[in-house]
Amino acid sequence: MLIDTDPRVQAHINLYAVLGTLSLLVDRVPAARALLADTAMPVGIRFVVPGLPRAQLSFQSTGVLWGREPKAPVITLAFTSVAHFNRMIDGTAQPIPVAAPHRLRFLTGVFAPLTELLGRYLQPAEADLADPEFRETSTILTLHVAAAALAQVANEDRSGRFSAQHIPDGDIALEVTGTLAYHLALRDHHATFVAAPSPHPRGALTFSTLEVTGGILAGDLSAIACMSDGRLAMRGVISMVDNVNRILDRVGHYLGKSA
Repeated sequence: MLIDTDPRVQAHINLYAVLGTLSLLVDRVPAARALLADTAMPVGIRFVVPGLPRAQLSFQSTGVLWGREPKAPVITLAFTSVAHFNRMIDGTAQPIPVAAPHRLRFLTGVFAPLTELLGRYLQPAEADLADPEFRETSTILTLHVAAAALAQVANEDRSGRFSAQHIPDGDIALEVTGTLAYHLALRDHHATFVAAPSPHPRGALTFSTLEVTGGILAGDLSAIACMSDGRLAMRGVISMVDNVNRILDRVGHYLGKSA
């Protein structure tokens, strides 16, 4: 069994799956919206990480989006390596900011508190999980990270690419019954995460409840045991679902190392 992880793949996950979940955090958590409430005009944060595509998040009073807003000021966060970026996500290193001094206040007053709040939901304390609303939001955010990480591992990880090569074109639904639905779109063995239901999935992984989802993602429940008793169901083209399940197993190795 391959258990080693690649720091470059970890950085892809941290950028596109972990930080990519900030938008959902703002949608669901009032405290996150409050941090953005006084953002009078859009502010962009550009991440410059060696070996990764340049990416930018735009922060507005109404939410967080990928891409650049026209005429919006940009703060560049530079990193010396993927390891440096991963340490920033872990909270053990600082980025190299490039911006006008007055823009740096946005980093300390908005961006840093947002990422700290996200970390609280992705790595919850037992006391926080005693609150049913917090626990539900924590599970939903964690599932979003895991689903987005599926695409990164399928495209960038050696083992993930091997599995993706055996998946035919089509969509694989990732569902929690009656709660939410995402999907993974496979085209020419390249995966794209879509935070919306697929109109015509060729396969599906369906969790029966959010509690089951959280238990499997946290490693507290066995996916095999849940499949045997129906709490986790697989349907559709077997080669698609089986290989996505293999990639999901690889995702677990990486998420154990991320925020």
